[in-house]
Amino acid sequence: MSVQNLILIETLCPHYEIEISFFEDLSNHGLITIETIEERQFIHQDDISELEKMIRLYFELNVNLEGIDIVLNLLQKEKEMKEELNMLRNRLKLYEGE
Repeated sequence: MSVQNLILIETLCPHYEIEISFFEDLSNHGLITIETIEERQFIHQDDISELEKMIRLYFELNVNLEGIDIVLNLLQKEKEMKEELNMLRNRLKLYEGE
């Protein structure tokens, strides 16, 4: 597997000032996917923004891992509902224009 789009967890720990165990806890709760290649652990670069949200929730707001899962699910549902609302508004504009 190519490590082109993957980021080594060991490099993220000092950057975010967190322990590697935090990544393992997130992975055990199904919040992130850790890929192991040649006994080194990576996360995909596309997951960094979600990871930063989790770090802020956990360390700045003292939200536990179960709470992080709930918050992220609610944010995803909100996003889906906004997209659906926009789609319905566009359909309504189409019918109003006739």
